[in-house]
Amino acid sequence: MSQASASARASQAVATVGTPVPAPQHARRPAATPITEDVPRLLTQWQTIAVTACVLFGILGAMFQLLAWQASGRAADNTEQLVRLQQVQSSLFRADALATNAFLTGGLEQAEQRQEYDAAIDEVLRGIANAAEAQPADRDVLADLNTTVAAYVAGITQARDNNRQGFPIGAQYLRAAGAVLRADAGPMLEALVAANTQRAEDEMDGQNTLPLFLTGLAAVAVLWWVNRQVARRFRRRFNVGIAVAAIAIAVVTLVGLVASVNKSGDNDDLRAGSLRLAIAESSARASANDAKASESGRLIARGSGATTEPLWEAHARDVEDNASRETLPLWQTYAALHDEIVAQDDEGDWNAAVQLATSTDPGSSSEALAAFDQASQAVVTDAATTTTDSLRSGGILAVLLTIVTLLVGLGAAGAATWGVTQRRKEYS
Repeated sequence: MSQASASARASQAVATVGTPVPAPQHARRPAATPITEDVPRLLTQWQTIAVTACVLFGILGAMFQLLAWQASGRAADNTEQLVRLQQVQSSLFRADALATNAFLTGGLEQAEQRQEYDAAIDEVLRGIANAAEAQPADRDVLADLNTTVAAYVAGITQARDNNRQGFPIGAQYLRAAGAVLRADAGPMLEALVAANTQRAEDEMDGQNTLPLFLTGLAAVAVLWWVNRQVARRFRRRFNVGIAVAAIAIAVVTLVGLVASVNKSGDNDDLRAGSLRLAIAESSARASANDAKASESGRLIARGSGATTEPLWEAHARDVEDNASRETLPLWQTYAALHDEIVAQDDEGDWNAAVQLATSTDPGSSSEALAAFDQASQAVVTDAATTTTDSLRSGGILAVLLTIVTLLVGLGAAGAATWGVTQRRKEYS
């Protein structure tokens, strides 16, 4: 081996020995930093969440109960409007029945019958004015109805004047006025009745039971979560202040739910009971008077019984379907007398049929129908009063619950704040 080669190998060995060996990778990792929490800041956040939940519960819960109380009041107002409109409808057909029946007598009509007609028309016009004042949403239709009623009254006046002088054209005026009543006024009133019935029923459903329950449940859930967060840091299962807040909210929510469910049940009973009775009886009253007008119209148009009687029968079916137990027997009394009138007319004794139809003596068909009309009106009034009184009942309780809910929400916020403050003092 040459001296140069040996020298080169010696230098390489020295270089290898002198080269530092890299340290293992894990040896260069920094030591782990312990995790720390800013507990005072967390307590402030939890307190803010709890207080917000409590205050929102107080505000929203009170608002839902206040809205439910207002909905009951609006339902009562709409029920009154409904009955007011049905009274207009019934009185209008009552006036037509009186006017048509009086036309059969010829010449001067009976003073008492004329007074009844005038009173019925006055009641119609007052009812329209009162309805327009009570419900702005109905005013446009009521204005058109008022114009239609005026046209009807003008037609009846012309018919009466011509009939008094014995002019046959009076019958044409009478038929034209009746056509205005049934083709124009009738559909307007039916639309108004349907709209107010829907409004009343919609407001009866406005008790906000589910929103009130969800609001209380959400508030209790938030407080439960805050309590868990505090318990994990301080090793105590319950925070007294937060627990008191949750219990207070739960109790008030339960009381509000019971009151709301009871009110909803009462409203359902009203809808199926007195409200339905008022609507059905009003329909029966209007149909009964319309039937009487059809009876008189049959006699005015001599020999037309075969074509006009089906109309009377249609009105009769409506009465039988809607009349109450109190008024149905009175209708049946009139219907039996109507059958006698029809029998006389079918036998060709028109004068006898007219006498039976126009007589107002006790036991006559007019007297029987008047008895039904008065009894029917009384049933409607009683049923409507029952409905509105029930809807407006419990107002004091509703207001108290509204106030208590708001105060409990604020009180719960204070209790939660106190509970968190105790833990903050312990930490300090």
